[in-house]
Amino acid sequence: MKRLVLGIGNLLLGDEGVGIHVVRALEGMELPPDTDVLDGGTGGLHLIGLIEGYERIVMVDATLDEQPAGTVRHLKPRYASDFPTLMSAHEIGLRDMIAAMHLTGHVPDIDLLVVTASNVGRLGLSLTPPVAEAIPEVIRRIKLLLH
Repeated sequence: MKRLVLGIGNLLLGDEGVGIHVVRALEGMELPPDTDVLDGGTGGLHLIGLIEGYERIVMVDATLDEQPAGTVRHLKPRYASDFPTLMSAHEIGLRDMIAAMHLTGHVPDIDLLVVTASNVGRLGLSLTPPVAEAIPEVIRRIKLLLH
């Protein structure tokens, strides 16, 4: 089974880039065979061609919700409407990507790990401490999902 860990986010907007920080941390780690790791940037329709060959995708992204910053949640979005209502700045791109994949008839099994951001509007390359501290938990969950 071909699997992909896809980090989504904008590295320049602090916590918004948590997905990118996670895939960078994974790059030196041993993962199961047939598993790729990809920096998906801000997501969107341009990713469809890159991901449609995978049977399983684990996405990592920031979210804005009522949880404390650094909270990690696991979601199983099957349709665009299954994504959290308050995704970060690229919400429409991910929703559109899933909707377009339904039109092509190929929607992989998707697991979405979201990390509650404290401030996605802040310019900067670093994560806030609660979000940075959540990265080991996200990696632990990714490894469980891949086995």
